[in-house]
Amino acid sequence: MSNMLSACRRIAGLRTTARYASTSTKEKFRVLVVGAGSGGLAVANQIYNCFKAAGKPLNAGDVVVLDAADYHYYQPGWSLVGAGLRSKTDTRRPLGSLFPPHIVHIAENVKSFYPETSSVMTTSGRTISYDSLVVAAGLKTNWDGIAGLPQALADPSSGVSSVYSYNTCGKVWHDVDALRSGNAIFTQPAGIIKCPGAPQKIMWMAWDRYQKSGRGNNIKIDFMTGMPSMFSVKKYSDALNALRIERGIGAEFQHNLISIDVANRKATFKKVDGSTVDRDFTLLHVAPPMEPLDFIKASPIADPAGWVEVDQATLRHVKPEFGNIFALGDCSSLPTSKTIAAITSQAPILTENLFSVMDTGKVSSAKYDGYTSCPLLTGYGQVMLAEFKYGFVPKETFANYLGDQTKRRRLFYHFKKDLFPWAYWSRMVDGKWFGPSGPFRPKLKEL
Repeated sequence: MSNMLSACRRIAGLRTTARYASTSTKEKFRVLVVGAGSGGLAVANQIYNCFKAAGKPLNAGDVVVLDAADYHYYQPGWSLVGAGLRSKTDTRRPLGSLFPPHIVHIAENVKSFYPETSSVMTTSGRTISYDSLVVAAGLKTNWDGIAGLPQALADPSSGVSSVYSYNTCGKVWHDVDALRSGNAIFTQPAGIIKCPGAPQKIMWMAWDRYQKSGRGNNIKIDFMTGMPSMFSVKKYSDALNALRIERGIGAEFQHNLISIDVANRKATFKKVDGSTVDRDFTLLHVAPPMEPLDFIKASPIADPAGWVEVDQATLRHVKPEFGNIFALGDCSSLPTSKTIAAITSQAPILTENLFSVMDTGKVSSAKYDGYTSCPLLTGYGQVMLAEFKYGFVPKETFANYLGDQTKRRRLFYHFKKDLFPWAYWSRMVDGKWFGPSGPFRPKLKEL
């Protein structure tokens, strides 16, 4: 009975929060967060908690998050869906249900930034002002950047799929499991993408599935990537390339997918010299190109490439006149891999510095070293846990206890499959997960 009452109270609380969030008419906030993805939710909660812990609590409603999305997604779960390990419904929850009562959610998106007046305009034309701004809006997945891709993904018989969206990740497992023979091609674009290990995660899982189901000799697997190597960090790239050769998987580097002809089952790739090459496919897994969001790219807070231009150590905007602006995650200019793991380390740094600026006018001593991580699924029951920092230098959490992390381990597999999804929904979205420190907020000197 007590469990039932607790559940009822929780549901009632979520509904109340959603109503409160959607009806806020306030026009000025202490802290405005743009985007309610992984970075936005985590940092909004951490900022509120930081002020409270410092004995200078914010009032309920002082922190607002702007995002018009209906759902919040655990995007790393999509590779698990593509491998047949999760249902895709496990990877999303109604966005309104994730806000605590003291944080306001306004279900609108930002259209324009006006940093000179510390305000933004929403798509409905509403102007909202702030003392401090955090941009955590993510990036744009350019499905139209590959000719024929949207049509191929919409065709259930095309053999073309992608783990890079909620709507398409289920098709990955369907296509992988249904294939009995032929050519399976897995692609990765040139340039910046989120979770750059995902294109090969699904390849390794498909290879393992085919081996264990007796289809390995009938299916030729190739990795076609626009990048010059298997991975951005040489240590892991060398290990992954050796694994690729050992498993008989073909590869072409600096081959960028530019078009798909479903009718003839041909994929066209562009090489660095400008020439093109066609490859026949039976199954084609596509990682689409990505880029900055248009409304950020066109704003005064963006760098020439279109990312929010922040200091790579403090996460504060590099322009002194925009010193009350911070950014983290995929929309930022931080020169590290765009992953949720990176956000778990960025959020406490940003929080400390934002609090310090609002309290004293100066940033704190907290500095971000570029930490990010990619738990590379290499088969069922095994993961290579890549962890590194700025400069693509390894920064391994478990090496002193378990040894070199290029070794594939079942423990890391269960981190990816079980621990990380649990930690995300139960801790991270509430601002209570801190990357390598887990549930323990790192001390400033450790950040």
